[in-house]
Amino acid sequence: MARQYFGTDGIRGTVGESPITADFVLKLGWAAGRVFAKQGRSRVIIGKDTRISGYMFESALEAGFSAAGVDVLLLGPMPTPGIAYLTRTFHAAAGVVISASHNPFQDNGIKFFSSEGTKLPDDVESEIEAALELPLETVGPAQLGKVTRVGDAAGRYIEFCKSTVPGRFGLHGMSIVVDCAHGATYHIAPNVLRELGADVTVIGASPDGLNINKDVGSTHPRALQAKVLETGADLGVAFDGDGDRLIMVDSRGQVVDGDQLLYIIAKDRLDRKVLNGGVVGTLMSNFGLAAAFEKLGVPFERAKVGDRYVLERMRANDWLLGGESSGHLICGHVQSTGDGVVSALQVLAVMQQRGKTLEQLLSNLEMTPQALVNVRLVPGVDKEVLMTSDAVTSAVAEVEHELGDEGRVLLRPSGTEPLIRVMVEGRPRFDVNSMAERIASALKAALEG
Repeated sequence: MARQYFGTDGIRGTVGESPITADFVLKLGWAAGRVFAKQGRSRVIIGKDTRISGYMFESALEAGFSAAGVDVLLLGPMPTPGIAYLTRTFHAAAGVVISASHNPFQDNGIKFFSSEGTKLPDDVESEIEAALELPLETVGPAQLGKVTRVGDAAGRYIEFCKSTVPGRFGLHGMSIVVDCAHGATYHIAPNVLRELGADVTVIGASPDGLNINKDVGSTHPRALQAKVLETGADLGVAFDGDGDRLIMVDSRGQVVDGDQLLYIIAKDRLDRKVLNGGVVGTLMSNFGLAAAFEKLGVPFERAKVGDRYVLERMRANDWLLGGESSGHLICGHVQSTGDGVVSALQVLAVMQQRGKTLEQLLSNLEMTPQALVNVRLVPGVDKEVLMTSDAVTSAVAEVEHELGDEGRVLLRPSGTEPLIRVMVEGRPRFDVNSMAERIASALKAALEG
């Protein structure tokens, strides 16, 4: 059955536009509750980020689940990975996240975790969609679901985060700037780092419902870079609005992205002989990262873009580490999903154990320049036909021949916009920008022809 509402990361869109409306979300809560109740599980937990629309959708979901006879535990503002963790510890049928991640406040979304704290299986999402087509029928008054607010949710998750590093681990003497994106980590990340002994300076931790991700966070690192340089901090960490992404900034104010952080964690686990297999990246993972893993003898596999697909490949290979350059890092030995705070602690633990800075830990990783050009399409154009036209395949082959084994070309149709993304990367001696423009020009010419 083709899914109408669920995408790769739940249901997402602009607030007030179908399907991100109060009436739909109420029906979604009822439909999901009906499916979970059939499985013999009758309790879910609900958490959200700091968007103003979260209040409305929390109430709608609460009503829908109650009408289906499912009990609800309300967490309030909580990072997405915290909701995954608490779903497991409360033995709930599912965890529900009200968030649009790194998107602006005008957007919102609903996504689910399974009872194991992982993404909901496709067949369950399809079953929920089928239930959405049924008329909403409320259970009898005595069977209505009860709703309870969890008062210590933040404290539980903070203790979990600290438990993912050795008990002797401490950050005393380290100065860290933390950027919470005015999002769900605002009351979590600073407390975790302070309780571990760090001297913490905080930005992006004053959510007002409208400022989530606005000029701060992992997708807007300039504010963090400036604050690290201003304060002379040892480093900075930035999360996105729902706390599942992480980027860092070193003492020089240079951004350290997800690929580089993945390398630091993997290299340390390899050296300690606890890597347990290989590493999963994505089609967008830097060529330099793949080359570095090849040199180390670490198996490396690329998944489709999206942490859902990274986790799928990790499970298929029985590997424990994967991630994206955007900062979604999945440390499977300690967490079931991407977790910005936990990932930051894994990197900080490596720094402490080895007595090295971020710059020193990355000294043997040569990231290759990467150029990305978006080609906008007109309605009705078949992306696959366009990408396989003679002119485009010829331009791609020409660039690939020039790069040899020192770079690569990727043409990727966007799943959410009428775009084809052209990515070229290669060693510094190549002009990857002009190479990407050549391929983009061929796409545009084929489009006009």
